[in-house]
Amino acid sequence: MTARPAARRLVLARLALAAFLTPHAMTPALAAPAVPPTPAELATALPRAQLRGTGVLRFFGLRVYEARLWTSPGFQPDDYARQPFALELVYDRRLEGAAIAERSVAEMRRIGSFDEARAKRWLALMKQAFPDVAATDRLTGLSDGQGEVRFFHNGRETAQTVDADYARLFFGIWLAPQTSAPALRQALLGTGG
Repeated sequence: MTARPAARRLVLARLALAAFLTPHAMTPALAAPAVPPTPAELATALPRAQLRGTGVLRFFGLRVYEARLWTSPGFQPDDYARQPFALELVYDRRLEGAAIAERSVAEMRRIGSFDEARAKRWLALMKQAFPDVAATDRLTGLSDGQGEVRFFHNGRETAQTVDADYARLFFGIWLAPQTSAPALRQALLGTGG
């Protein structure tokens, strides 16, 4: 009889020790994920912004950034280029702005074709729009659905353009069916598997 209470105490002690050593393992079951605050830069341009979806981009298993798609009610994913929305990227590590711009041009080519003159013009725009980033920095792209795109770094405007082809191809990196990150697209659009 005495062995049973002793075994029970040993199991309880191990559980308590495991909970003490790894409290984060129990946290997800106890708390729902918090909805991030709406970026201040959307207050005027997208006053009814709602978080549609979030997802994480990883490269070789390492987190690069968390992406957040902010839309108005009634947003239609299949027609993203003709609706106002914002895409916010919250970085997890240092990256050079020039590298972000160059990678963006390469990813835009997956979505549609364009000539070298456009590529150079768009690359110059993005080098202005994307400064070097560090962990927790935010880059936000705001599309008005009619071709105007404005970029922000931590809430401060860095560049803007009016070019419907650019808007469609750039945001298509995340939102077009041809994206190189289909799971991230599904997470942002809330379309599931």
